[in-house]
Parts: sequence; structure tokens; C-alpha cells
Amino acid sequence: MSWELFLWLLALCVLLALVVQLLRFLRADGDLTLLWAEWQGRRPEWELTDMVVWVTGASSGIGEELVYQLSKLGVSLVLSARRVQELERVKRRCLENGILKGKDILILPLDLANRSSHEVATKAVLQEFGKIDILVNNGGVSQRSLCVDTSLDVYKELMEVNYLGTVSLTKCVLPHMIEKKQGKIITVNSFMGIIAAPLSGGYCASKHALRGFFNTLRTELATYPGITVSNVCPGPVKSNIVKNALTEEVTKTLGSDADQSHKMATSRCARLMLIAMANDLKEVWIAEQPFLSMAYLWQYIPTWAWWLTSKIGKKRIENLWVWP
Repeated sequence: MSWELFLWLLALCVLLALVVQLLRFLRADGDLTLLWAEWQGRRPEWELTDMVVWVTGASSGIGEELVYQLSKLGVSLVLSARRVQELERVKRRCLENGILKGKDILILPLDLANRSSHEVATKAVLQEFGKIDILVNNGGVSQRSLCVDTSLDVYKELMEVNYLGTVSLTKCVLPHMIEKKQGKIITVNSFMGIIAAPLSGGYCASKHALRGFFNTLRTELATYPGITVSNVCPGPVKSNIVKNALTEEVTKTLGSDADQSHKMATSRCARLMLIAMANDLKEVWIAEQPFLSMAYLWQYIPTWAWWLTSKIGKKRIENLWVWP
């Protein structure tokens, strides 16, 4: 074989590989590192058994579905949210699969905004199970209103719940993980922690703040390799987060169900989150196209991202087009 033919074949192989990767990306519903872990990485069924997992925001949406999938792995669960009746409903459904018993699930009502209660709640979990292996910071609230119309009380509420509440609970759990030099802190962020979009100024701010805090925390825990800090950034996922979103005033929520046909199934999002936990991924993006491409644009080609966002932003405002 001549060198010229060899180089042509090599170039053809490279081109073919690029085409295959492009096709994979066009069909992707998560970042490429996450999808590689799903294909070749560790399985949740191997890695997450016999652990104590505390999930906030467990009464609906992503948190609820995540709890159902965790219940099939033989873990002990702590379910937290403000609505006790909904937590009871989730617990009953978890028990239906026959893997867990009542003693394996602790219902622990929690208001993220009530930071003075977080230390007591943490002690209650440790008293019940003796350890906390995984903390899933999933609780939070969204927003749909223009910056110029929005009361500062709305921004305060968003930061109290989404940011300060999550940081507070994490700081209560962290000393226990440091003591045993092991644990996983999983924070459900959002694409809004990576990008920006009209009508979600306060929500975006709280999620950007979370991303910055937990990225910093990860660097500070470098001497504890057994403690993993993960940011999970979902795009549009089917849930009630938009229905319950705050608007111009803190006492007013959107209250309407929008079209969710363009959103990812909650079950798929939860499965990919389990993959991220099992493989100790530092940050994952979970979304179908074209939303996934937007995250890549904002991360790597921000000038183009600004231009595109300005084009679709007007439509979002006019139609109250919903992202998570």
C-alpha cells in the first residue's frame, strides 16, 4: 500500500468518525460524557445499593421520579418537601415494588427557606439511619415574569429557597461526610444555571449562584477524594415547576399548565441522574435537542449564543414560552 493511499484511507476514517459523532450528537439527550458513562460506565444497580439517600423536593417532578427509581435499588430513603400528604403518597408508591419496607423510608417535612430547621432535620436523619451517603438537593421554585415588573420580594424568595436554602442544608450535611471521608452531594441545577433567558431573571440568578458555589466547594474538597460534588443541569423536563412558578409578586404563581410535549420524560431524566451519581460525574447536561445544542453554544461559542437567544427571546416573552 502506498503512503498516498494510506493517507486517503486515514482521512476517510477520520471523516467517517466525525460523521458518526455528529449523528450521535443530533440524537443525544445528554452531554457526551454522560452518554459515554451510560454506555461504558458503572451501573447504578452496582454502585448505589445499601446507601442512605436524602432527596429534597421529593413530592413531585424530577424528585418524585428519582425516588421511585432509587427505591428499586435497595437504598434507604429520606423524603423531604413541604407537603406531607404528597410525601406519604410517594412513600406508598415506593413500597408497592416490594423491595423496601416501611422502616427503609423516612418522611421528613422540610422548608428550604426555614434555614433554622436544617440542623435539626440532619440530626433526625442521622438518628434514624446513622449515616447520609447521598444528598440530592432537588427542591426549588421557578419564575416567569419580566425583570422590570418583578418585585424584589420575588428575587429574595428565589434566593432564599433555591440558593441559601440549598447551601444551608448542604453545610449541615457536609461535616458528617467529611468525618467519614465519603459521600455524594448532587445538586439539581438547570440549563438556566448555564445560559440565560427572558422571564427568568431571578431563577437564572439563583441557579448561576448555585453552580458557582458548588464548583467552589468541589475545589475545597480536593483533599477528600471520596466526596463527590455534582451539578446536574436539566433542560425542559415534564413537571409542575412552571405551573408553580412565581410571577411579579411573591404571592402569585403562574398557575397554568403549559404545553409539555417538547419536554423530556421525567423517567429518562431521573435515569440519567442515576448514571451521573454512579459515575461521580462533576457536571452533567440533560436535555433533548435543540436545547442541548444551546448549552454547548453558551459554553463554547457565547457570541453566537447571545445572537440566537436575542432572536428567540422575543417569542418567549410574547408566548410565555416555557423552559425549566
